[in-house]
Order: sequence, then C-alpha cells, then structure tokens
Amino acid sequence: MAAFDFYFSTLSPFAYLAGTRPWEIAARHGAEVTCKPLDIIALFARTGGTPPGERHPARQEYRLVELERQAAKLGMPVNLKPAHWPANAAPSSYAIIAAQTAGGGDMGQLVQSILRACWAEEKDIAEDAVIRTCLDGAGFDPALADSGLLAGAEAYAQNLEDAVHAGVFGAPFWVTGDGAKFWGQDRLADLDTHLAGQAA
Repeated sequence: MAAFDFYFSTLSPFAYLAGTRPWEIAARHGAEVTCKPLDIIALFARTGGTPPGERHPARQEYRLVELERQAAKLGMPVNLKPAHWPANAAPSSYAIIAAQTAGGGDMGQLVQSILRACWAEEKDIAEDAVIRTCLDGAGFDPALADSGLLAGAEAYAQNLEDAVHAGVFGAPFWVTGDGAKFWGQDRLADLDTHLAGQAA
C-alpha cells in the first residue's frame, strides 16, 4: 500500500495553502497519510533554517508577496499578519496526534480547520475552545483536546527527530514510503505524479 508522511507545523501558512489536497491525492492512489506535526522553529535550528522574523527584510517581504499570490491562485482567503501568530503550536499538534490515534473522523478536515483558524479566521489555535471546535467539526471527540497530552508531547518530539532523520527541513513536507521528498504546497502535483508511478 502506498503511503506518505506529512510533516508540517500548525503555524505554517504554506501548510494552510496545501488545504485538503494531500488527502485528495492519497485517496486517488489508495495511499495512507501519516500526519507528523512538529516544532518548526526547532526544525530550522536543527537543519540550518532561519525563523521568518529573523530573516533579512527582503526575504520577509517576498514571503508575504508569495503567500498573497499563492492564496489568490488557489482562491483561498489569507490574512498575511494574523492577530494570533505565532501562537503556541503544541496544543493543536497534540490534538492532531490524539485524533490520528483515535481515528473515526476526517483528518484532512481537522488539520485544515486548525490552519484556517489561524490564517483566515483570526483565531488563537492555542486556545482549548478553538481546538475543541475544530475536533468536533471534523467528526472527532472534542475531549481529545484534553486527553493523551503526555503521549502527544512524546510523539511531537519524536516527529522532530523523524523529520531530521528523513531529511526534512521545512513545512509542509511530504516523504513517501519509498523515500521520495516533496517540499512546499506547490509540489503537491509532483507528489501526485510520483504516487501514480511516474517520474516526478
């Protein structure tokens, strides 16, 4: 069975712009998606990256231009300077980990609703009420926001280690079962092609 790991941060605007396309691609190829939310700032520190706020002003400016362009191309609303960014990404990440373990809901919808809450709805994704609403809307038990916190913290830390080991250095990032790597929401078509068994 085809499979791929989806490495991302719940604070990533480019993960938001990926939308539910990773799951749509997976469905086309009968592939399994494993969500691996991680601490993106820690990943940058481990792999030579620079957090957005510490980049040269020209790079910061172009990042916003690219976000606006890509959002317009995809027909997705985006707030380039969200009121609650950066927030603490750990609680929403733990909830995603718990939901994936519990099953029974729509993971694509859950991940996207959390990302959308930050980047289009001016909500604080560190708040319990916001996370619960996202869980409930995606068909998961809202109580998952409060359960398995230790397991979530351990998996969150392990996801970072897995990412570094797999050669991941940014978000969103996909690594297939055969080791192919795809960085950025604008490479999803390449992931689709690869899973179809063609040269990407």
